[in-house]
Amino acid sequence: MRQLVLHVARGLVREPGKVRVHEVVEDGTTVLELEVAPSDVGRVVGREGRTAHALRVLVEALARRRGERATLEILD
Repeated sequence: MRQLVLHVARGLVREPGKVRVHEVVEDGTTVLELEVAPSDVGRVVGREGRTAHALRVLVEALARRRGERATLEILD
């Protein structure tokens, strides 16, 4: 899952070298924390949060397919 988020986020931003994904496990749920350059946050969030929502759907679907629980957080 981490690699998927990393790959997609790098394709969206202008500074792909600053994309970081941290994986934290909390209460049986994997939380993927996406960190990008401050100037790229808008590109990852998208209009009205549509891009962020699509990324979260991908992460949750992949986790469900593996029998796991996961979520995505975009850090400021």
